[in-house]
Amino acid sequence: MRVLVSWLRDFVAVTASPEELAERLGLRGFEVASVEPAPDGVRPPWAQMAAGLDGVIDFEVTANRPDCLSVLGFAREVSTLYNLPLRLVTPVTAARVPNVEVSLPVVAVTIEDAERCPRYAAAMTAVTATTSPRWMVARLEAAGVRAISPFVDITNYVLMELGHPMHAFDFAKLSGGRIRVRRATPGETMTTLDGVKRELDTEMLVIADADRAQAVAGVMGGGSSEVSAATRVVVFESAYFQPASVRRTSKRLQLKTEASSRFERGVDIHAPVVALERALELTELIGAGRRGAVVDRYPSPRSPRTIVLRGARIGLILGLTIPDADVERILGSLGLALTRRADGWNVEVPAFRVDLLREIDLIEEVGRHHGFERLEPTFPPMSMAAAPADPRISRDRAIRTTLAAAGLTEAVTFGFIQSATARRFLRADDATQLVTIANPLTALFDVLRPSIVPGLLDVLAHNRRHGRRDVAIFEIGARFTIAHGERRAVGLAWTGAASTEHWSGSGREVDFFDVKGAIERLCDMLRVPVHWTPTAAPYLTAGESAAIMAGDSVIGIAGLMVPKIVDEHGAPKQDDVFVAELDLEALEAARASGVARETMGGADETVRPLPRFPFVVRDLSIVVSEALSADTIRGTIQTAAEGAPAPLASIAFFDRYKGKGVAEDCVSLSVRLTFQSAERTLTDVDVQQSFDRVRAALVQTHGAVQR
Repeated sequence: MRVLVSWLRDFVAVTASPEELAERLGLRGFEVASVEPAPDGVRPPWAQMAAGLDGVIDFEVTANRPDCLSVLGFAREVSTLYNLPLRLVTPVTAARVPNVEVSLPVVAVTIEDAERCPRYAAAMTAVTATTSPRWMVARLEAAGVRAISPFVDITNYVLMELGHPMHAFDFAKLSGGRIRVRRATPGETMTTLDGVKRELDTEMLVIADADRAQAVAGVMGGGSSEVSAATRVVVFESAYFQPASVRRTSKRLQLKTEASSRFERGVDIHAPVVALERALELTELIGAGRRGAVVDRYPSPRSPRTIVLRGARIGLILGLTIPDADVERILGSLGLALTRRADGWNVEVPAFRVDLLREIDLIEEVGRHHGFERLEPTFPPMSMAAAPADPRISRDRAIRTTLAAAGLTEAVTFGFIQSATARRFLRADDATQLVTIANPLTALFDVLRPSIVPGLLDVLAHNRRHGRRDVAIFEIGARFTIAHGERRAVGLAWTGAASTEHWSGSGREVDFFDVKGAIERLCDMLRVPVHWTPTAAPYLTAGESAAIMAGDSVIGIAGLMVPKIVDEHGAPKQDDVFVAELDLEALEAARASGVARETMGGADETVRPLPRFPFVVRDLSIVVSEALSADTIRGTIQTAAEGAPAPLASIAFFDRYKGKGVAEDCVSLSVRLTFQSAERTLTDVDVQQSFDRVRAALVQTHGAVQR
């Protein structure tokens, strides 16, 4: 909302500079976007030249304060801020011509849907050919509105000044001289002022004449009744429309206007006649016409809302005692009516303050204008210890640290995705598990994501399009299915080089084992041992995907993306993109079930002394079937080493060979076995016995041949 300071001074005699006003209003909760010089010619004849420096302050008004989408709304705030009287009748009144109504036909107004339109007012004006004065044009331009013609300018002027939208019809183009406020009929269409033919539905409210719709209520007028140079009688419309109805219509038509942005937030139901009188006043002032009678249809008048405000509650919430006189001055200056009671006040809230619903809202208003900056910083009294932090917070922080240390960068993506995209990441029999959104913003965001991977692919593709060849990203977030509800997960996507380029070597491309290593490092940090088994998924390449297991439970999946899906997300399909996803809820369940205790010697981290005795390393090269997995061989070695004279400290595969001297369906593996005891120095006999047990187990179980 762009506020011209000299326009503000029509309502409150403040002499502060625009910069001072911006600073002080900023402390009262209004974000200031900019302060600009005022354009030339904005001072009307009644403005005092010495009233103070002029300028335009651009405010970012929050959605709960539609009353401040107007000069009057900010004038009310400035009046309270500087303890100055508010002039609800501007100096224009003194300058206008005498109020003499001319004889004009009276437009017949009928409200057929009082729920969507509780109040509708209209007035006729006989047109006199003229142009908008320079001061009006300049003020509108300062507010960011383009001047068009006198009657359109008048409605826009009232909109900016009082915050109430209006519309002007050419009376001669209204069939039957009638205005009907009704719902659109099935299949009804109309062309709006922007020249677009729009299809209406029966949930939309329209302003119609005897034959057809002439305006979309609260959104935009129709081109067929537009005021033109040939217009002789104008009908001003000033109404109140149900916010939900305007919001729904505006969204369905994909048509956002200054009027709809105010109506859908909530305007003052008592303002239609006030705005109408102001428009008639301006019409006579600029010589654009002579006024006729006002028609006001308000079948069910509304009573103001009353809220009880307790004096003791103000001090309890704000931590500061504010005198009753200051409370009454602040709220009274903001337009609220107060009546004393034993413990405080009964506060009558004006209809233009749609944000004041509870006692706490009134306390906020008192604190806002008393000045939050005046509150003394104090520690709140604590009668009990603070609740412990959610353990998931520290867990997620540790995951971020671990993956960042592995060279990945965190990404944050939307929880909404397109249903067609989501289905690619579900098996065919799980397609019904998608959680649809009842009111999606667009068709691109119509379901909740069942997997984190699609969003990561979009981020990866975005980086590839911007010249980044090496992309390694991860995300911690929620995913959703009907069967399992909301569950936390961590996902990663990796393409390009496995590490940054360095002069000492050419580097290599990332492969499955880089992803596997990152996942194992993460699970080691969380003290949950994992193993890998082959699996299949519709979005992963066959034969290059694996399930991540904790005990007998599947806690995740990893593998190489199908090139077609990579291409559909906008990345080059020749890129090898590896992804992985871990279900953090399943991982926590594995920890709680004892998998960590059984495999890692206790769920609690224990400080242990460094080994005092030396270790012994033995290498073993064997030829085994190529179909055997490394995990299977590792498991056989661990089982064989249990109870051996020399404890087995670690197992590492350091070479894999397939070629000359090795059968076609076999592979040569080299394994490094490290033996170490925490209690004594191992002898060669101990180590050899343990080594022989491992070798014999491999020969017996897998038919291994030592090389």
